[in-house]
This record gives sequence, C-alpha cells and structure tokens, in this order.
Amino acid sequence: MQTAHITALEAKHASLDQRIVAESQRPMPDTVAIAELKKQKLRLKEEIASAH
Repeated sequence: MQTAHITALEAKHASLDQRIVAESQRPMPDTVAIAELKKQKLRLKEEIASAH
C-alpha cells in the first residue's frame, strides 16, 4: 500500500511539473499561479521524501 501511495504522489509531482512548464511557456505567464504550483510541488516532494 505504501508503494501505491508514493507512486500516486510522484504522479501528482510530475503533473505539477508539466503544469509549471506549460504556464511558463505562455506569452504572459501568471507568476502567482507558477509560484503556487511550485509550493504544491515542494510539499509533495517533502511528503515523498518522508514516506521513503
């Protein structure tokens, strides 16, 4: 069960990374949205690290 949880967290982390890249490539990126996505990504990274 723990492995499934970590896999799900890693999938969410990758999804956030894709959203950050997509937002960054827009002609007028929303820097507030990018900052929030990066915070969410960092929280997930910390949760993944603590689960190992």
